[in-house]
This record gives sequence, structure tokens and C-alpha cells, in this order.
Amino acid sequence: MTEPPTSPSAATTGTTPPDTASDTAPGTGTYLDDAALGRLRPLSFAVAYRMLGSVAEAEDVVQEALTRVAQAPDVRNPDAFVTTVTTRIAIDVLRSARVRREQYVGEWLPEPLVGPVPSLPVAMATPAPDVARHAELADDLSTAFLVLLETLTPSERAAFLLHDVLGFPHSEAADVIGTSEVAARQLASRARRRIARRVGPQSAAPPAGTRQSEAEHPGAPQHPDQDAPAPHAPNPGRRTASDRARAEELVSRFLAACEEGAVDSFLELLAEDVVLTGDGGGNVPQGMSIARPVAGRVTVARMLAAFIGRGAPLHFERALVGGEPGLLIVADDVVGGGLIGTWSFEVSGGLLVGIRGVINPDKLGHLGQLADLDRLQAALKSALAARTAARQAAARQAADHIS
Repeated sequence: MTEPPTSPSAATTGTTPPDTASDTAPGTGTYLDDAALGRLRPLSFAVAYRMLGSVAEAEDVVQEALTRVAQAPDVRNPDAFVTTVTTRIAIDVLRSARVRREQYVGEWLPEPLVGPVPSLPVAMATPAPDVARHAELADDLSTAFLVLLETLTPSERAAFLLHDVLGFPHSEAADVIGTSEVAARQLASRARRRIARRVGPQSAAPPAGTRQSEAEHPGAPQHPDQDAPAPHAPNPGRRTASDRARAEELVSRFLAACEEGAVDSFLELLAEDVVLTGDGGGNVPQGMSIARPVAGRVTVARMLAAFIGRGAPLHFERALVGGEPGLLIVADDVVGGGLIGTWSFEVSGGLLVGIRGVINPDKLGHLGQLADLDRLQAALKSALAARTAARQAAARQAADHIS
């Protein structure tokens, strides 16, 4: 599997160190060198992917953004400048993508990132106010979080990500989006309310915290303004080490349940209102993906057990999916091997509340060799025919014995 880019370190431009006071400055006519552009690529991708939820679209945006950045003279704050350019391009791409996604066959899920994920250098190192409303979510690259972002308009998504995730003050977010500071504040607030309605009320207030400083994030440009967070606002969606340990344990138990294939093994892992969602995009053989989400502990457990019981020539591999513990579904060598799909999990209260599977080949190509789904389906049909023949033979034998 290919790994997405990792977080960059401090920028170098081949000239004097960039001033963080503004994006560009007239006069010298210097341009970012190849090393600086290479350092900015992961940051641009991290911003674009969060905006779009699509690896392919994000890579196209990155290419266009870096081309524009390379042609800009006297860039004094490369990180802020590439974030601005990337976000503006991504807004336009997202507006056209929304039309395609409304016509998508079945449920649309983000393209999964597998392995270490591109973290954002916290540009402003500033947790945002009211983020406690969705603090129980996983990190901001998780499938659950990106699905929530799909409920926002492109401008709301940009305002929310810039302010609540990246820490841009509303005044600077407004410049990026191309609106007024008041409008940017309203967009972020509206986005926050929509997310809060989806997530539901939190059971307890987060512990008190303080604004992160330059000392905690050396090299990260600071943007102090009136949008400094309230003291009780945590970083958006950041899970603790114990949260991640519990998620790892649940995935281990889920993997054991897959090996057992028993309904009861799944039941003890699932919340009452668990939802299983599949994304095949209409690009997989019939019967290999669910057309619409399935809800309810018993129903989902039975469906998972039935899936395992089909005896498909496949196995599961542990992996980080969207930065969270997940599973890869991989075809066995007998049918040629290759990736079938990914499972990501949403955890709350020590149980699985969401299972999201991506099997659409169009969303998996960036991860490496894909399985031959037609060959896999043929193997499933052959196994089903063999089981049916065995049952019929047993029934005939029992009838002969009785007669």
C-alpha cells in the first residue's frame, strides 16, 4: 500500500527566512525553490483532502496550487500562502463535485487514507471555541469526521476547517474564502451547529485547557486575535491515548469475531444504534456491497456473520484507516490477491457505533493492487454451489435412510 505524505517541517525558500506577517511582499522577485515546493506538497494535500474527501481530486488540486505558488514572487509565508491557494481551488472543485456526489450510486464515503496520514502543522496552534461539541469524534481525517463535513456547503466547510481545525482567525479565513469577517464567522458557526446536531449533546464538559504557544509548536506561525479560544475548548476531535487503545482493542475483538463468524461474537461489540454503511459506487458485482445503510445491533450482527459465513477467499489485515484503527479486506492468493476494500470504525462508549466499508475500486486505486472482483464473485458462486450440492446430498441421504 502506498503511504500518503507526512507532515512537513519548517519551510526554506532558498532566500531569507519568510516573514509570517503577510503572504507576499513586493520588490525582490525571488521564488520558492524546488525544495520549498516539495515541503509544501504534503501541507497542500492535507488541506485539499480535508476539503474534498477524495485522494484523486486532492492530488489534482495540489498540482494546480503548487503551480500557482511557484509562479508567485516574494512569498513571505509559504505555509499560509499555499493553504490559501489550496483552499480557494478546493472550494471550486467541491462545488462541482457536489453535483456528481448527488448523482452517486448508493452511499458516498470518502476515499480512504491507509497508513500514517498527513497531519497539518497547526498553522495557528489555536484550538477553536465550541469544538467540545464534536470533541468525541476521531481526528479530523477520520471517515466519521469527513462524512460529517459532507453535510456542509463548500463555503461552510472551508470556514469551519480554516477556523476550527487550522486555527485561522475569522478575519483571515474571510480573506481566503472571499467574504467578510462577519460572514466567515457566521459560516463557521452554522457549520458548527450542523455538526453538533449530527453528533448530539456531549455527556460531559472537557477538562480545562490553555491556548497552545509558540514554544509548544516551534516554527508554527502564530495568529493571535480576538478569536482566541475559551479555556475549556479542546483541539478538534483529538482522541487521547486511552481512547485509541480502546479503539485498537475493539478492532482486535472485531477481527476475532470475523474469524469466529458467530452472531453473538459481533453482538457484544456493537451499540444498539450501530449503522453499517457500504460504498460500492455501482462499480462492484451484484451482491458484493450493500445498497443502503443497515442499522440496529442485531441486524448488523447477522449481516456481518452472514458475510463471513459465505466463505469468500479473503482475509483481513490491521491498518490505520483515516488515522484510526481499521481493517483492510484482502483477497487470498487463490483468486489473485489484491485489495478488496477497507473498513473504518466509529467508537463511542466502548462500543462500535459506525462501520463504514469502501469497496468501490475507483476509490481504492491509490492504495496499490486491487482484487479482481469478478474472479472473487465467481469463487463465491462456486463455493455457494458446492454448499448447496452438499446440503442436497445430505438431504437425499437422510430421506433414503428414513425410507
